[in-house]
Amino acid sequence: MSDALPEIFHCKKCGDCCRGYGGTFLSQKDIKAIAKYIRTDVKTFLANYCKFSGTKPILSQDKNGYCIFWDELCTIHPVKPYMCKAWPFIKSVLVDAGNWRIMSSMCPGINADVPDSVVSKCVAEKLI
Repeated sequence: MSDALPEIFHCKKCGDCCRGYGGTFLSQKDIKAIAKYIRTDVKTFLANYCKFSGTKPILSQDKNGYCIFWDELCTIHPVKPYMCKAWPFIKSVLVDAGNWRIMSSMCPGINADVPDSVVSKCVAEKLI
């Protein structure tokens, strides 16, 4: 990120983003990396650690609503899915920077006290 831009996000490792909200979609790359990391094959990983939204695999959630790999910290952090790595720098913020403020109500690491133009510029840089 440019030196002139302020820090608009600092992860507090609270796990709020690891809870509910529709699930974490997985790419084939994510699936292979996680399966290898937890020392299982892709078929077993999909059967034991995923659900499906239509035809798209998503990480299962524990009874507490958190991702199955959340245990006070992410237990697959080195290979966490792209969706998790990108958070909160997501495309919907570029469509409407107001989404940043909405997300800040659920994420204590998001700095909502910056102008929309700065949010848009920071998110665009992170998404490149």
